[in-house]
Amino acid sequence: MAFGFCLSVFLLLSVWSTAKCSGIPNGALRMECRDRYFMIAVNLSFTGADPLFEAVDGTSVRAITKPYAAQCGYTVRVLPLVGHVELRSSYFSCHTDNQDDKVFTFKFNLVATRKGKEERFALNQTCSPSLPWSPREVTCEENYMEVSVRSEIKCLPQTVDDWSDLDTVRGSSTSDWQVMFHRHEEHLLPMNLTAARKQGYAFDLTKGRLVFRTPYGQPDSFSTEVNGVPVEEVHATLFSRQSWIVFMVDLVAACSIDEGFYDEVGGYIMWETPEMPCRSNCERQLNVGLNGELVKQAVAVKGGFVVEKDNITVHISIPNNAEGGYRKSLLAGGLYQFYIFHLYLEQILAEDHVGTRVRFQRTLSTPLLPCYIFTTNRTSVAERAFTVYLGNIPEDVQLLAVRLNGQEFAVPFSNTSAYSLTKVVHPNNTCGFTLRVPFEDPLVVQKFVQVAVLQYGLDINFTLSVLPENELFYRLAIIEALFSPPTFVTTCSESGISFHLDRQRSDYLWEISVGADLLTPELAAQRGYNLSDDGQSLLLKVPLFSRGYEYRDIALQGFFGSFGIMARDHTTQIESTTTKTCLFSTAEFILCSTDGTMTVVADVSSALPTGGVPAETHLFDQYCEPKETDVTRALFSYPVNSCGSSIKLGKGNVTYQNEIFYSSKMYLSKSKVFSGDATGRVLAQCTYPVASLHRLFSVYKFESDVAGLGTIIHTTEPLAGLHGSTTRPIGPLQIGSSYPGSYMSALQPPARYKVSKFHNFASVLRKGAPRSMRTKMTPAQI
Repeated sequence: MAFGFCLSVFLLLSVWSTAKCSGIPNGALRMECRDRYFMIAVNLSFTGADPLFEAVDGTSVRAITKPYAAQCGYTVRVLPLVGHVELRSSYFSCHTDNQDDKVFTFKFNLVATRKGKEERFALNQTCSPSLPWSPREVTCEENYMEVSVRSEIKCLPQTVDDWSDLDTVRGSSTSDWQVMFHRHEEHLLPMNLTAARKQGYAFDLTKGRLVFRTPYGQPDSFSTEVNGVPVEEVHATLFSRQSWIVFMVDLVAACSIDEGFYDEVGGYIMWETPEMPCRSNCERQLNVGLNGELVKQAVAVKGGFVVEKDNITVHISIPNNAEGGYRKSLLAGGLYQFYIFHLYLEQILAEDHVGTRVRFQRTLSTPLLPCYIFTTNRTSVAERAFTVYLGNIPEDVQLLAVRLNGQEFAVPFSNTSAYSLTKVVHPNNTCGFTLRVPFEDPLVVQKFVQVAVLQYGLDINFTLSVLPENELFYRLAIIEALFSPPTFVTTCSESGISFHLDRQRSDYLWEISVGADLLTPELAAQRGYNLSDDGQSLLLKVPLFSRGYEYRDIALQGFFGSFGIMARDHTTQIESTTTKTCLFSTAEFILCSTDGTMTVVADVSSALPTGGVPAETHLFDQYCEPKETDVTRALFSYPVNSCGSSIKLGKGNVTYQNEIFYSSKMYLSKSKVFSGDATGRVLAQCTYPVASLHRLFSVYKFESDVAGLGTIIHTTEPLAGLHGSTTRPIGPLQIGSSYPGSYMSALQPPARYKVSKFHNFASVLRKGAPRSMRTKMTPAQI
């Protein structure tokens, strides 16, 4: 058995001979004779994006298309990440000149598109295999399986079962060679070789060997599992009847099609292959290597390979740093890397003095792995200099320049420079650079942070390039000495959140703000914060529902409230935010958000008749029902300009109001009788400053610069005329004294101007609003 899986990238790492082909520049073409195949690689920068190979022999020229390649023993792949196109050709490929299975001559044309025009370049090479051929050899390529056996026919002892195909053979009327395929226990009808070739199979009889080749996925092959490893197998019997003599040759190939996997923890590419079956008296040998070079198992293990056998399955793991592997850096929204290995595996089985070699070639690649180039601040104040280390630079990445506080210096630095840049090389094929800049250099930014204490600042921009593409990227480092932001201790309480700071000598350089507003005694008094600062410590207590809170996960059981303060250095604009989130629980509360959402949890028991429950309540719009209720409370959340809300314009503010009702429909439909003894009313309102509103009375979008002020009103006083019903409020709410202005429906056309006085707004409604949207107003309201 042999194992393999196909990946999208490939590496050519070895000392290849460069062909002297007219028109192809040096370094763009590489050709090499390998153990059992010939290889060509050409740079894509020369060929263009769509190169093509043609196979040439004495009589014809054939384009190597994907189906033709699998049938004739070619493997062609365009590898954009590596930057070249690759051709691998079996020594028994269709158009190869074979001299006694010892000398093989290959002739190809490379078709390249250059400046919009196709050009052809001849690529010729003669190869001799480095090892003699075994009696039976199986090759598992990426796109085909190939079997070759010695053409000498020896009559070996056979059982009757082994010749079970003779009945079919004797029934054949032709003396030509024919082939019969087997699927599991099924024997398919024989066909002549011409028909087999039309189906994609290849047969060839050289001077000393019989060759059979098939692409993967043919109808006559079948997939199975061997100890959990997926395997594709093809079994063909080639036979010919000459008079009463029947010649038969069994040709079997089985290749693992396991896709393998990457172990990120250990850094290994891992794959599996079943071991070749053996009946008795077997001698085994396993050789493994990279780039067409095989070494014995013990040597591979010393090189970092892990070779294990579990039952009849061979497990092989290749470490990322294995010698002969290839590592490539690339930019894809960041710096990444991948590792590629061209694996060459050989299993040798000697059974009854008959040797079998099974080889496979697979390109194994890791996924894209992040590559972190880091900077470390190693500055020592005692040395009076910045020391910064730039590390983990891959071998295909080059440092080109260093920019210090806006001034760029090419690498390497000149000998007269006051700065030093020292390269450090590491055994894992990475390197680093140590940058040293004196504090007193004119480029360094200096500022006093307190009396007799100076802060030094250095902004560093490293310019790096990925080779050979020369793609640029940057690594930034902002280094400061003697500078640290203040650290707040936060505490949750039932009434709010507090922030405590034990002042340090440099804390006065930091501005403390809430959002964009500087925290001052005046701001604290305006917003209801409790601020104390004696010069030694600062204590800020922020009551719940104060301006600046953010809320989430609101439910009857409670909600989360968050409040944050920011420390900002006014010169460097460096910011540090401290945010505290606490779980709060209150019997009632109301929130008026900047997007116009009113969320209210209210005790509605006073508005319920005897026997009524909060779940049977609603707002003025009876379809606006509570989202959650318990025994006495209801939770509503709705846009302020919906659910029948009324609106009132005051001096500089706008108030949206709604009322929580008991459902009269539900009340009348109850089978048991309730007394209409509800005496209380529950109203909820949100008040916003007019100046903060962007679209007043807009039915499409509500925007406010600040959150509104919410109020829950419990009253027993009827409000006549507000909603036009004797069982509902009928007038503006009055508690103690009349409210300025009048209430009207909140659903109005979008305002195209700012509203400053209510009588102007009422005039517009009477003159300009569509009739269906106008609000009827009583003389008392106007």
